[in-house]
Amino acid sequence: MLLLLLIGYHSVFMVKETERVLMLRFGKVISGEFEPGLHFKNPIHTIRHFDKRIQTLDAPPEQFLTSEKKNLIVDSFIKWRIVEIIPYFKTVGGSFQRAGQRLAEIIADGLRSEFGKRTIKQVVSGDRSEIMDI
Repeated sequence: MLLLLLIGYHSVFMVKETERVLMLRFGKVISGEFEPGLHFKNPIHTIRHFDKRIQTLDAPPEQFLTSEKKNLIVDSFIKWRIVEIIPYFKTVGGSFQRAGQRLAEIIADGLRSEFGKRTIKQVVSGDRSEIMDI
């Protein structure tokens, strides 16, 4: 009786509305398409829960060069969320820290490129919103 209860406990999982869920078998992705609610699984499968709400990453201030070779110290932040769970898991292994590092690198490269095309006057005055949109 205890064995049946234990198997039953490991065969059920819950998905909240604020989560994305992956089902894994021995570390390999089985499925990532689960609606909120109660679901059943094979006891050998593992379930990984990920927050699908918008996350904020506060990047440390960095120095960027303008087209005039002047230094600017730029403080930025990134808003992101998981849209496709399987590519996210395969790319960063499900680690929010690794995802944050990769996003920070991508954003820093984009900012470096955009600031390098503009003068200080352009950056400070009118092009700031355009740079953020890009």
